[in-house]
Amino acid sequence: MNSKNMFSKDFIMVVIGQIISLFGNAILRFALPLYLLNETKSSALFGVVSACSFLPMILLSPIGGILADRINKRNIMVILDYFTAVLIFVLTILLGKVNLVALLLVVLILLYGIQGTYQPAVQASIPALIAEENLMPANAVINLVSSLAGLIGPVIGGAVFAFAGIKPILVIGIVCFVCSATMEIFIHIPFEKQKAEASIFAIAVQDMKESLLFVKTEKPIIGKAALLIAGINLFLSSLIIIGLPTVVTQMLGFSEMTGNRFYGYAEGALAAGGLAGGMLAGMLGKKMTIRNAHWLLVICSLALLPMGAVLWLSVPAMAAYAVIVISCFFMMVASSMFSIQMMAYVQMVTPSHLVGKIMSLAMCICMIAQPLGQAMYGILFEELGSYVAWLFWGAMVICGIIAAYSRKLFRILE
Repeated sequence: MNSKNMFSKDFIMVVIGQIISLFGNAILRFALPLYLLNETKSSALFGVVSACSFLPMILLSPIGGILADRINKRNIMVILDYFTAVLIFVLTILLGKVNLVALLLVVLILLYGIQGTYQPAVQASIPALIAEENLMPANAVINLVSSLAGLIGPVIGGAVFAFAGIKPILVIGIVCFVCSATMEIFIHIPFEKQKAEASIFAIAVQDMKESLLFVKTEKPIIGKAALLIAGINLFLSSLIIIGLPTVVTQMLGFSEMTGNRFYGYAEGALAAGGLAGGMLAGMLGKKMTIRNAHWLLVICSLALLPMGAVLWLSVPAMAAYAVIVISCFFMMVASSMFSIQMMAYVQMVTPSHLVGKIMSLAMCICMIAQPLGQAMYGILFEELGSYVAWLFWGAMVICGIIAAYSRKLFRILE
């Protein structure tokens, strides 16, 4: 039997570990920012804190890629999951005893930084465990796991948070990370230690230069595609991250308890869309071509049209909410399929010893503008009031232009 198939013990254990770890991450990353928004009632502060906490994920992704290529990937996952459990335990003790904004800012910075270091290890482990012809469905499985965790986490988190507050969610997070780390100890990921003839800092600099040189000279199209996605993240992803909780919990007129619960369902709809997109990508496999990937970006852009419309018109709260949830679902279906195509492409064209570094570098470029977008939208939502519909329509136009430009680029990729 081929040891690099999708039913090997090690790949299955990676998947199970991801389910547990990502569920813990999803429920915390849903509840902590929402707790801050509820306590401060400020979308501007919410946006700035979200932006600041997102920065470490960008900065540490390249470092995570370097570590993933030079350190046993299993050990990275185990150590970071245990560390996250300790971090949330400390948060549970300090909550209510120190300044809330400062405490959540530090915890979110660390959580996103851990995620930026953790994910390259997972992504780099896929080519080590899976044969090349199975990379697309394997990435689809990992994407499905992420979407499933993102679906269940906010839905459960929204219900628990609405009725019992933040403390039970912190306990759930601690249990998830301890269980995930303990299980990951028994995973075997093929690893060849690279010789280190210099200091860690010198190695990191050399690895970064090697990654940049590869993207600049051998596969410059990767960098161009990543910059294009950065534009989408600046105007669309940031809008959803800041706009969705602000609109559902503060602008539709629901009570605080109902708004929190409905926001959880809306986040669940996003994750359900990711789940459906991952399933479609897995089923279609080789039938999906990068040549037509720009249409997926067009769908993401058009999903903003009805969201802006219900905020502009005098639509009843539940009807507006339903339109927003449905739009989020279809947006994530297209976004998930697009992301899977891009990841599979980078993994296929990158040498195995560079996969972690190149994947993390591409992620870094893709996310580099997102904190700016989050801070920008946080302020705009607070300042524009009843005119926020124009934010959705403006983002739709800009992202539509980017999608149209991407058509030529994706044909070059193919």
